[in-house]
Amino acid sequence: MRKAWWRPRSGEAAARPSAAAPTSAELAAELTAEALRALSHGDDGGFRRHVAELAGEPDVAEWAHAVDRRLAAALQDGVSTAWERGWQPADVIRFVGRRRTARHVRLALDAIAAEMRAYSAATVDDQWREQLAVLGAEVWWEHDDEHLAAWSEGEEVDRAEMVACAVELVHLLAGLPRLASIGPRPGTPRREAPASTRDQVRDVDQRMLGKVRALLAKAESTEFPEEAEALSARAQELIARHSIDHALLAAESGDTRGPSGRRVAVDNPYDAPKAVLLTVVADANRCRAVWHRELGFSTVLGFPADLAAVEMLFTSLLVQATTAMVHAGPRRDARGRSRTRSFRHAFLNAYAARIGERLREAAGEATSRAAAGEGGKDLLPVLAARDRAVEEAVDTMFPNLAKGRAGSVSNYEGWVAGRAAADLASLNGRSEVTGAFPRS
Repeated sequence: MRKAWWRPRSGEAAARPSAAAPTSAELAAELTAEALRALSHGDDGGFRRHVAELAGEPDVAEWAHAVDRRLAAALQDGVSTAWERGWQPADVIRFVGRRRTARHVRLALDAIAAEMRAYSAATVDDQWREQLAVLGAEVWWEHDDEHLAAWSEGEEVDRAEMVACAVELVHLLAGLPRLASIGPRPGTPRREAPASTRDQVRDVDQRMLGKVRALLAKAESTEFPEEAEALSARAQELIARHSIDHALLAAESGDTRGPSGRRVAVDNPYDAPKAVLLTVVADANRCRAVWHRELGFSTVLGFPADLAAVEMLFTSLLVQATTAMVHAGPRRDARGRSRTRSFRHAFLNAYAARIGERLREAAGEATSRAAAGEGGKDLLPVLAARDRAVEEAVDTMFPNLAKGRAGSVSNYEGWVAGRAAADLASLNGRSEVTGAFPRS
């Protein structure tokens, strides 16, 4: 039990009892630890009491600064621990958003921005840079000692709400489970391909991705299924050729870097059929997807160009599936009871199954054409080697992996409608499919 240390109130003399009292920093650390313990034990009353003590006496500058420094340090420690446990910036923000509020998300972004200042730019992977830019994680405050006060003002909350938000976020970060590492964390020297190869690949990547995004945007927005089919075929052709070119270029240049990974959100509702859809897209793109249902995402492993294709295709197909599903409208049985949920669950399961069939057909055709072309004799061994590398990466990162099964489907109408929608969907899939299911 915490000792009842004496601390002078505002305006009181600073005389102390004979027993040595802790400093403001020590008391702030102890109170923060007790607030965290209260949260862990579900003691809401105790938590609120400790928060009130931490937030009390805002007119005493020394105390307020001690509390703010303690909370800021705890937040950065939480972020650093997340990196050590295999989490990346986008993973942390997605998880905070699922478990807490938008306010917690904004504070987490600030904590991430503060932590990232400790790392040299030369030791931050491109994937991390991309995530930080998309998230907008930037240091916007002038002085660290004033950050939480400025954050409170910007959020229009009092100190008690600020302290509660910070402690809740620290508690959430401290409880993050360990994930398989899918790339070098900040502070690790980067392993680069030869400069000439790297620059060439990046230029080609940006041009190709821009074209594919434009084609998929048109496919998603058109009201004419035939037009979506034509646009999707062109996007598929671009990506298939791009993936094969990447594989051959890596082999020719001696680039021996192995597979990497990225995490893709798989959100409710209907997360199970969405995970199936991501799996068939990943398999078609020489990647593998491992679903973490309780965390709301899948880890996708593969080579970088393939990973980018998986994310683009999955996002586009999900948009198209959702649009078609909503357009189909609600459903009721003969007694007037709602059947909308079972209809939509069946719809998405059927959609994923049919998309898998179409991807297998398209993948086989793309690989056959490339193998029959000039230099094709070298292609199949290269692709086979990359497939083995991805499988080995999965086995290494997830040694106890278990294959899941699709849930039962109880709505025949939804199944038929989902397959029909899949036949009209826009694809940009690519090479051989191995047929793995969502793994958890």
